[in-house]
Amino acid sequence: MKFKNQIIWITGASSGIGWHLAKAFAREGATLAVSARRIELLEALVKEIEQEKGHAKAYYCDVMEEASIETCVNEIIKDFGKIDVAIANAGCGVMGKIEKLSAADWDRQLRINVTGLALTARYALPELRKTKGRLSLIGSVAAFVPNPNIGAYGASKAAVHSIGETLQSELRGSGVSCTTIHPGFVDSNITRIDNKGAFHPDANDPRPANLMWPTDKAAKVMLKAIYRRKSMFVFTGHGKVIYAISRIFPAALRSMMAKMNR
Repeated sequence: MKFKNQIIWITGASSGIGWHLAKAFAREGATLAVSARRIELLEALVKEIEQEKGHAKAYYCDVMEEASIETCVNEIIKDFGKIDVAIANAGCGVMGKIEKLSAADWDRQLRINVTGLALTARYALPELRKTKGRLSLIGSVAAFVPNPNIGAYGASKAAVHSIGETLQSELRGSGVSCTTIHPGFVDSNITRIDNKGAFHPDANDPRPANLMWPTDKAAKVMLKAIYRRKSMFVFTGHGKVIYAISRIFPAALRSMMAKMNR
């Protein structure tokens, strides 16, 4: 029971990685404060956790609105008195070649994945300092891959990586750890949500199915990385390979991605 009696706040918990992280932490004895915009899905998650004898509560939070993040944190503290772990998981993917993306596309991508994540950290950190807790930022291997058609998403996740490294310096000596996690391909709905935020349940996922990790498996290894207070954690197997190539042979990786695009 690695997180027994600890309060875990997860943003973007209404589906995908956030949903399965909540269930994984609940099995380790934690009480979950799960937040997102789709409150009805969060209530379903809370019900599942409670059916497994866990404890959870749902909170509305739109990470595109600073006031919403601040209110969410205040409500969690009012209900539970503390936050031991905060996971900035809410995110989206804007797709398309850079020359085709509008200002609105860039604004949505960066407001959710970068500004929303940074403000989640901002409002969580005063509470995490009190508990000497753990902060986790969810990035992506896309931060290191010059992948055509997901340039905006990759840029946002590169910013997440930079924010994580900066926080690791700023938090040194505070007792608070910052773990930046960069997953490879994990089964989720991210590719079924268009650039305006509309969900298309029947849309095909273009990512290679043979490389896709089940979300519950991903949640388990992410939990371990947060527990061990790792500074950075890259997974899956193919994600580690791509990350290594990006560090050692960046020109070769750019050439490979260009050929794949053609």
